[in-house]
Amino acid sequence: MNFPVKITEDSFAARAARVAAIAAKFADAVDFEGRFPQEAVDAMKAERLLSIQIPRSLGGESATTTEIAELCSMLGQACAASAMVFAMHHIKLSSLVEHGVDSAWHADFMRRIAADQLLIGSATTEGGIGGNLRNSICAVHVEGGVCRLEKDATVISYGAHADAILITSRAHADAAPSDQVLTAFLKDQYTLEKTHAWNTLGMRGTCSDGFLFKGEAPASQILPKPFAEIAAQSMLASSHLLWSGVWYGIAIDAFSRAQAFVRAAARKSPGAPPPGALRLAEVSNLLQMVKSNVVAGLKAYEDAKADPDKLSSMAFAVAMNNVKIASSETILEIVNHAMLICGIMGYKNGTPFSLGRHLRDAHSAQLMISNDRILGNTSSMLLVHKQDTSLLG
Repeated sequence: MNFPVKITEDSFAARAARVAAIAAKFADAVDFEGRFPQEAVDAMKAERLLSIQIPRSLGGESATTTEIAELCSMLGQACAASAMVFAMHHIKLSSLVEHGVDSAWHADFMRRIAADQLLIGSATTEGGIGGNLRNSICAVHVEGGVCRLEKDATVISYGAHADAILITSRAHADAAPSDQVLTAFLKDQYTLEKTHAWNTLGMRGTCSDGFLFKGEAPASQILPKPFAEIAAQSMLASSHLLWSGVWYGIAIDAFSRAQAFVRAAARKSPGAPPPGALRLAEVSNLLQMVKSNVVAGLKAYEDAKADPDKLSSMAFAVAMNNVKIASSETILEIVNHAMLICGIMGYKNGTPFSLGRHLRDAHSAQLMISNDRILGNTSSMLLVHKQDTSLLG
């Protein structure tokens, strides 16, 4: 792992570095056993990292998306599954922070998240719609101040381990599939009946099994804004940017292992160009491209946050989609190059240069959300939207 950030004892980075050290220790076991990274998540809670995004007025630390993305990158260098859990928690938390502050119940919920370091899961996929999070089949039913929801959720992010779940549905029984709301359910307000096992190629430790979700809670737990606004103004950007932070972390660690391999080869043959040196330079170039892409995306999001119209614009959606596409495709190229540099020592498990876990985890990037679906959405927008070509943003 390589953490270049200058840290102080109580900085976000210092706390994340301590979590990353624990996550790295168990990363291979988490992957091999396909188990939840409990040790890393316990460390996140102990360092109070699960509430840093929440406003200070509600018990948090008002961390920016840029600061959180940096922590995602640090954790991604240690254990991609742990980093992804952290990222997905903060993606869901962004919906509360950006759209729930003025709701008494959701503001109090954020105070509880901060006080108790609750882990928030996500349920946006559904049997019959696949990964199209902007459509729902199930509908929330509200009667007498109580809401009830049953959903065939084919994936719930670390569902069995979450302390609460934010779940999408149609706004009511007669609503169109795209007329959705987002509801927060606490752990004692729902039951989960497992329907699909999370037995995947990579990101095995996220344990995002499928469940039949049945929940009942006060109707005040439904976020007041339509999910269309929540998705456009916070969830889209935070997903693409925080995921990209995780993937960048995977790429950094792959590069670091390849660099260590080339340096070891150079020491064995002083004066001779080590095998893989030129390819390492290519990887450095690709890594810088990913960093520049993510940094530009983070700046665009931070600049746009004060303008809801800009956040909901086609230009902003296209820009965020492009960040995701570029990051998810390039990290695979980086890890592939790193494995070619390390050769059989990168291909084998249990060596200091092993990259099998990195390669398998990196393959998830193009599927979360499917790049084909994102490109389809972007192509539709580009029929009516002119591409921004200015270097000034």
